Amino acid sequence: MTFTRNSHTVSVHIFGALRTHMDSQGLPYALEKEIAREGETAYDIARELRIPPEKIEGIFLNGRVKNIHDTVFPGDRVAFFPQGTPGPYRVFLGIVRENVERARREKEKTNKKDQ
Repeated sequence: MTFTRNSHTVSVHIFGALRTHMDSQGLPYALEKEIAREGETAYDIARELRIPPEKIEGIFLNGRVKNIHDTVFPGDRVAFFPQGTPGPYRVFLGIVRENVERARREKEKTNKKDQ
């Protein structure tokens, strides 16, 4: 895993209880992470940072709530938020909507593996 600033990096920010995963690795809560030129999903970035995706309730990509399975490209900003975001904010920000979509995508992925 490389943490450098170059043309193939994303800015990553970790919030709340997810920070314990960074602490255990001696990593900062805000960092520049090198990714593939063609991008990676936020899910894959979390796994590379050893943050269990099931502990992530929402992500912000360039300031907007997105799905953890959406692609993050070099130059983007991604932030990971833990389970437990207060109720009304989950709805207003769109986290609930994206979690429904996340469940659909994960179920679809599981069904494809089973075939």
